[in-house]
Amino acid sequence: MIEQQIESLLAAKFLEEEFQDCFLIEVNHHPSNKLDVFIDSDSGITFEKCQKISRYLETFLDAEMWLGDKYVLEVSSPGISRPLRLWRQYQKNTGRTLEITLQDGSKKEGVLSEVQDDLILLEETVVELEGKKKIKKQILTPVPLVQITKAIVKISFKE
Repeated sequence: MIEQQIESLLAAKFLEEEFQDCFLIEVNHHPSNKLDVFIDSDSGITFEKCQKISRYLETFLDAEMWLGDKYVLEVSSPGISRPLRLWRQYQKNTGRTLEITLQDGSKKEGVLSEVQDDLILLEETVVELEGKKKIKKQILTPVPLVQITKAIVKISFKE
């Protein structure tokens, strides 16, 4: 119930010009009266945006007493280690390396080349034998979004 109320409040907030590129990833209400709100934006989420959204939500939580008088509210971006869940997250991470787990348990890794309505194009490096030589080739693999069970952005510190 609280999750839907937070979703409605954020839907209204995201209509404001400053927050139009923001979107909700997830709301988690824990038994310990902790509320985690994960948001993102097409242009990247900032600490200031998280802070403003947190204060906005606190005014309703305090006025309506949805969580009583003692609660913990954390508003943040999902973080790099959390899987991608929404189409907009894939779109935002075009050009980055993803590690994908498919429904059949297989894994793929490559650069997210393009995001279409129902699939992504993953640029993978494959090794093929030409005679006795191993040749690395780049191939574009279409991956339907419905087949992806987990997608993580891989961070590289190489230049």
